[in-house]
Amino acid sequence: MISERDVDDYLVRIGERPPLAPTLEGLVTLQRAHCAAVPFENLDILLGRPIALDLPALVEKLVRGRRGGYCFEHNTLFRAVLEALGYRVAAFAARVRVGTTAVRPRTHMLLRTDLPEGAFLVDVGFGGDGPLHPIPFVEGRETWIGRNGHRLHREGELWVLQGNTGSTWTDLYAFAIEPCYDADFEMANHFTSTHPRSPFVQNLVAQRSWPEKRAILRNRELTVREDGETALTAIRDPEHLLEVLSGVFDLHFPAGTRFRQPEF
Repeated sequence: MISERDVDDYLVRIGERPPLAPTLEGLVTLQRAHCAAVPFENLDILLGRPIALDLPALVEKLVRGRRGGYCFEHNTLFRAVLEALGYRVAAFAARVRVGTTAVRPRTHMLLRTDLPEGAFLVDVGFGGDGPLHPIPFVEGRETWIGRNGHRLHREGELWVLQGNTGSTWTDLYAFAIEPCYDADFEMANHFTSTHPRSPFVQNLVAQRSWPEKRAILRNRELTVREDGETALTAIRDPEHLLEVLSGVFDLHFPAGTRFRQPEF
């Protein structure tokens, strides 16, 4: 459980105020505000720090420390807040499919919320072109925010989240509706944050997402997509990297901070 004070501090962090009734409108507001305020990032991994998933640690890091995190951190915190606000929430584990048809391990966490309007996929921690809006659990029903669309597709017993940035539908991840427990996410988190072949060990990633804009930093390239236009900026050196993290992502580190990746 998360304390009432922690929920209040979280709402201040994302720029919202209590009370928010457990409605679809409230869920939309929370998800969009979270994605805009709390960056997706893996910087602690590249500083040699462990990724803790207990709620006190997540509140201290993402809320009071004004940092971000990746899926397990974002969605564990978001689930606790939703439950404290009266939502019914379940968590599931997914296999990421972006860029491959190979079977990958279940290294992504997502949420489902049940409302009078039906069940919705809720995910504030995917990064990339992840959803900024609850996605109804209805096969093929499209949800568009600006130029970004999402829908759920059935594949046997699996649900597949698909994304569209204006050209074609691509698979983002696949999951089954089966019980998942904290221990499952702890194991996946350990693999994702420590295995030498994990993309979060090999690459620096940071992202913020608004309905009309996405800013994505991957190693030495910053991509900003807005109003159908894409702007690319090359990161010149470690000092420039810290400037971009601060100015674009509101992630502040002391001068002289160095990450394991990227290499300059």
